[in-house]
Amino acid sequence: MTVLSNKLGVEQLDDPVPGAALVPAPPAAAPAERRTLGASVGAYVALTKPRVIELLLITTIPVMFLAAGGVPSLTRVLLTFAFGWMSAGAANAVNCYIDRDIDAKMRRTRRRPLAREQVSPTRALAFGVTLAVVSTIGFALAVNLVSAAMSLFAILFYVFVYSLLLKRRTSQNIIWGGIAGCMPVLIGWSAVRGTVDWTPFILFGVVFLWTPPHTWTLAMRYKEDYAVAKVPMLPVVASERRVVGESLAYTWATVACSLLLWPVAGMTAAYGTVAVVLGLVFLAEGHRLLRDVRAGVTGVHLRPMRFFHLSNVYLALLFTAVAIDPLLH
Repeated sequence: MTVLSNKLGVEQLDDPVPGAALVPAPPAAAPAERRTLGASVGAYVALTKPRVIELLLITTIPVMFLAAGGVPSLTRVLLTFAFGWMSAGAANAVNCYIDRDIDAKMRRTRRRPLAREQVSPTRALAFGVTLAVVSTIGFALAVNLVSAAMSLFAILFYVFVYSLLLKRRTSQNIIWGGIAGCMPVLIGWSAVRGTVDWTPFILFGVVFLWTPPHTWTLAMRYKEDYAVAKVPMLPVVASERRVVGESLAYTWATVACSLLLWPVAGMTAAYGTVAVVLGLVFLAEGHRLLRDVRAGVTGVHLRPMRFFHLSNVYLALLFTAVAIDPLLH
């Protein structure tokens, strides 16, 4: 179970204040011997990117309700979330180790522990690897081998495919790298059923298709950051019109995939109604963005962050409907 973000398409918003690029980077942290225990613990927790891990709740636990056809075992939910947190934290910590050079250049990420020298690179890497080992063993012993294998796959995919291979080389990085962020859906389902079938793969598709527009609109806001760090996110290498056009295409595909769950999983009309209404709102905001860019609106006046924040609400409410629907049968 790994990140939802960049990865489920979201990265931490460390510095969302407009014009913050003009503010000098914060000073390096005090020497290790002068740091309090609380500060040290906080630095290691920050390596796991807690804001990103919070999104695990959105795509893991609701799927467990759907897989169970009702309320799943509380013990299984807690174990899955605990080891899933470790798995996501492992991937994020190793990602911080890999990206420590570019994190220091970007205002959105310059407050991360390695950029501020709160944790040494060696210790950050060791921390990430330790979490990966513990989470994989924990899943295998306390949940099942299928979930353990998927969790390990997500970590390795995020680290080696996204972070090391794709991120700095192609504008398609988030499309294929986002596969790692879709794995919590399959992990949540397999934690209950011990296997997977078409239903979780449809929700996997929802997250996969949702990730590019979600991430690209965030990247539009921080385009200068990515350009300075030489990360070829689509908004850096393409026009705003192309970015918004492709984002809208993925948004249509996301909504269509969400509706496919209705007949395949035998969902009630309640889910179908929620999916349709949320989809219409999501699409309306995407078309608003396209209309503005076609009218010549640029820069901060384009307001891509409106779409970004709405995309979070869309995914949260859709998966809430996924969790509630089995209780209505």
